[in-house]
Amino acid sequence: MSSQANETTQKDWSKAKSVLKVRDLRIHYDTPKGAVIAVAGISFNLYEGETLGLVGESGCGKSTTAYGILQLIQPPGHIVGGEIQLDDRNLMGLSEREFRRLRWTKLALIPQGAMNSLNPTMKVHQQIADVITTHEGRQPKEKMRKRILELFKTVGLPARIYDMYPHELSGGMKQRVCIAMGIALNPSVVIADESTSALDVVVQRVVAQTLLKVKEMLGVAMIMIGHDMGLMAQMVDRIAVMYAGKIVEIASVQSLFKEPMHPYSQVLIESIPSLKEKKPLKITEGITHDPRNPPPGCIFQLRCPFVMEKCKTQEPPLRELKPRQEVACHLYEVSETGEVKNVAASA
Repeated sequence: MSSQANETTQKDWSKAKSVLKVRDLRIHYDTPKGAVIAVAGISFNLYEGETLGLVGESGCGKSTTAYGILQLIQPPGHIVGGEIQLDDRNLMGLSEREFRRLRWTKLALIPQGAMNSLNPTMKVHQQIADVITTHEGRQPKEKMRKRILELFKTVGLPARIYDMYPHELSGGMKQRVCIAMGIALNPSVVIADESTSALDVVVQRVVAQTLLKVKEMLGVAMIMIGHDMGLMAQMVDRIAVMYAGKIVEIASVQSLFKEPMHPYSQVLIESIPSLKEKKPLKITEGITHDPRNPPPGCIFQLRCPFVMEKCKTQEPPLRELKPRQEVACHLYEVSETGEVKNVAASA
């Protein structure tokens, strides 16, 4: 599988136009025993034409971030604070009616689990047509049919499924129907939430190739959410690593795989199985904290093999330690000459 990341080796995306800016986004879920902190103040930019990977273990806040950006958080969840800008327009102050006009047209979601995302009582073409007519109004039947068949062609679906129901399609076909729905109105930003999960390896590859093809054809900016680091390496330009609701490292895909700097990023990279080298999978010691009551200081301190006293009291800021590589960790110090020093290695 060819990767756009490989084609744009070490591109400095900060010089490109930012289409989506997320600043200090915080999302909580209320429970009888207190608020669960799902997203704890994350910030990042998505640039024009870029694919940004959002990775981390299950429950770290990846999907909640996506639904927060799209203002689709359902009770008992709610956005506590932050700012989301699309093309320099602040989305946080919009009413639900105003935001509804942006969904699918400017911001689109390719959801996780196509089986649960498609209406089992509606034919495939009816579901795509519903997205289009909601925003553009009713269109002549033949014009709509032609438009939907063009979408099928774009995502590699045969015309014969036009009148089929979701249960008549394979898992990969269902996922590609969701991709067709996501790009039907030519959005500028597409968020793909675990689009290849729950699929076998061969079908995963087909769906991944479809996403790359769509991105290259339409030139959209894309956020890809997942936990398969091997697949991410082939699909994205930059990777943001999430742990317990926070981004702990953002780097170009080349930098992250060559030299992951945050201890949690290192664990993720080492978790990728290899056919070339026989070695035991690394186990991360320690326990996860209570998401209702996170400890002061670093969010990873209870599992970090390099934890220091400073980590227990001071939260490390996300800072650029190397070109195109930002890390939230006390493990590194930067000298006056700009040299990055590993405190643990020199101790």
